[in-house]
Amino acid sequence: MKLFRSILLLFYAAFFLTSCGNNDSGDQTNTDTTKAGDTSTKQALAPVNTIITTPETMVTVTHKVSDYEKWQPAYDSHDSARTANGLHNYVIGRGVDDPNTVMVALKADDVAKAKTFAKDPNLKKAMQKGGVTGAPSIVFSTAVWQDTVMLAPNTIRSRTTFTVKDWDTWLKSFQEGKQERIDNGIVDRVIGHDVDDNKKVFLVTAVVDTAKAFAYYKSDVLKKRREASGVISAPQRFLFQIVKRY
Repeated sequence: MKLFRSILLLFYAAFFLTSCGNNDSGDQTNTDTTKAGDTSTKQALAPVNTIITTPETMVTVTHKVSDYEKWQPAYDSHDSARTANGLHNYVIGRGVDDPNTVMVALKADDVAKAKTFAKDPNLKKAMQKGGVTGAPSIVFSTAVWQDTVMLAPNTIRSRTTFTVKDWDTWLKSFQEGKQERIDNGIVDRVIGHDVDDNKKVFLVTAVVDTAKAFAYYKSDVLKKRREASGVISAPQRFLFQIVKRY
């Protein structure tokens, strides 16, 4: 009988200890559900800044070619000469109205060196070999603001050039009109001016709504905004689509 009571007491003691141990384990599980180092619910990914405000020297070459498919490989084959002169490929665009009108944009390390290269007879020969027809337009400019966010592949862009009375006055007015452009299907991409004369302005914008944008180009609203900002020449606009990025 005493043996039976001893066994029974041992059984109850074991059951009590086991129950207490399970409760401790359960409390730990319920209160500690986050793994060390798991910050996915605590921190959101930082937004990517696509705006560049550091001035960059750009070279833009616009010309016609007899056959784009033949010209493009010839252009790439001359890359070592451009690199040796501090020029770096950026984008190639083709005209919307005439796909054989090509615009090449490059970044330049040294504007003086780039200007010397532009006059090199070997460059002229390379262009002729690639099928360039007529005299190319070569513009050296300083981009003071850029938005590098990626857009849809076939988005139409406009490169517009004109002359202003005063750069600072024009820029302030232009920035104030940003929402007006957005409402009319136009998104700013690059703002800049000629390297030697900041009164010669250039803009690259994306046309995300062609119907609204083309109507805005002809509107009295834009005409008045240009006059108020000191634009003194008719804008020259080249519509293109980017066909290659480097």
